[in-house]
Amino acid sequence: MNILQAKQEIKNAIEAYLMTDENGDYRIPVIAQRPILLIGPPGIGKTAIMEQIAAECQIGLVAYTMTHHTRQSAIGLPMIVSHTYGGKEYSATEYTMSEIIGAVYDYMASTKKDRGILFLDEINCVSETLAPTMLQFLQKKTFGNHKVPDGWIIVAAGNPPEYNKSVKEFDIVTLDRVRKMTITEDFSVWKSYAYERGVHPSIMTYLEIKKENFYQVETTASGKRFVTARGWEDLSYMIYAQELLGEPVTETMIGQYVQHPKIARDFANYYDLYNQYKDDYHVDEIMNGKIRPETVTRIREARFDEKLSLIGLLMGCLNQDFKAQTEKNHFVEQLYDILLSIREMPPQAGAEALEEAILPLDEKADHRLIRTLYTYKDRLKAGGDFNTLKGLFENEVTDLEALTNKAGKHLETAFDFMEEAFGESQEMVIFITELNTSRPAMAYISANGCERYYKYNEGLLFSSGRDKILEDIEHMSRYADFLGI
Repeated sequence: MNILQAKQEIKNAIEAYLMTDENGDYRIPVIAQRPILLIGPPGIGKTAIMEQIAAECQIGLVAYTMTHHTRQSAIGLPMIVSHTYGGKEYSATEYTMSEIIGAVYDYMASTKKDRGILFLDEINCVSETLAPTMLQFLQKKTFGNHKVPDGWIIVAAGNPPEYNKSVKEFDIVTLDRVRKMTITEDFSVWKSYAYERGVHPSIMTYLEIKKENFYQVETTASGKRFVTARGWEDLSYMIYAQELLGEPVTETMIGQYVQHPKIARDFANYYDLYNQYKDDYHVDEIMNGKIRPETVTRIREARFDEKLSLIGLLMGCLNQDFKAQTEKNHFVEQLYDILLSIREMPPQAGAEALEEAILPLDEKADHRLIRTLYTYKDRLKAGGDFNTLKGLFENEVTDLEALTNKAGKHLETAFDFMEEAFGESQEMVIFITELNTSRPAMAYISANGCERYYKYNEGLLFSSGRDKILEDIEHMSRYADFLGI
């Protein structure tokens, strides 16, 4: 299965494991809630989907990479205690709290989340001394004498032996107590994730043209050559940084992430060509509504991969707009819900409620939201009232509207260019398909609409959902009512 299918399987398992009957008992007994074991090549997003699942299921996540642990940190340190047996006192060995189990309890205390996922990565690459402990953990859900708290689902992950010499095979007794899911790489699935993460458009377009270079692992006489999804994503961050610094993106630097010399060289050449296309086709001008006749003539006569590159450039610009707008919209919605909950409170009580709202937010939360809540709390403590906060919130809504209008304008100008250059052609189908693949694009269009998208999308992927999309446009009215506009 691919990573997206595995994600849905895990979400289904969590829902089933946490389901209770009318007496509050788990419908699937804890002993029968098999740990999930993900086996797949490195760098395809096993950790990333765990973060997504925890967020979408609104439960906690505690993650450990097991190669960094010893038997002592897993089961705890031995200590001498006294017991009385048959009227006589004896010394016995017990163990302190497991570091891993202790981390779960610490997380529960700090976030107030009593349900979650304990994710143990590289579980089949542990040391010889820790291996029996891990087998016991998968079979009995305990480290030493300490049990994983009820309400916490165990998910473990590991690599197949062909990718790691340290891999240890699990025996049948262990495998018969887990839900084993074997995952393979899949560019089409990663592509949707990559749009959401804002992976550099040069990478997106290159891999669309050369999908075979998305994931490769080869063993040669000179060693291993490989490129993974993780490598492409991390390279994306570095490309953005180099561009901001005005530094070149070199083949040498690319090769530090794409550790396959032939693919690194090929992408380095494409990256230079990508930037040349950006200048030659005046992409910034296109996004601002200026379409040169010579640009249209050239792209009509260009090779197909060059047309794909230009569509990728347009999508790169649009996706930045969509991502900024959807992130801001999510932030405003969260802020709105919190402010609505303190609307009738006096300032001191409101400040305390904001403090309570901050506590459950973990390190994965929007830092902007945390900073804003602290600012609002300080304003209330300094003598401000709810109207003070409402004025600050109105500024956030104004900023959201500006981002919404900017994204809408750029989407319309992109359609202007696509229509003039290609009309109703296969290139337009590709452009619509790319929009459909991009989660930020779909979130934006679902909330704000786009008539030409509906027109060209008819008969593709989402033609039956237009009425639902139009209904969602009403979301901005919530803020207007709140602000008294």
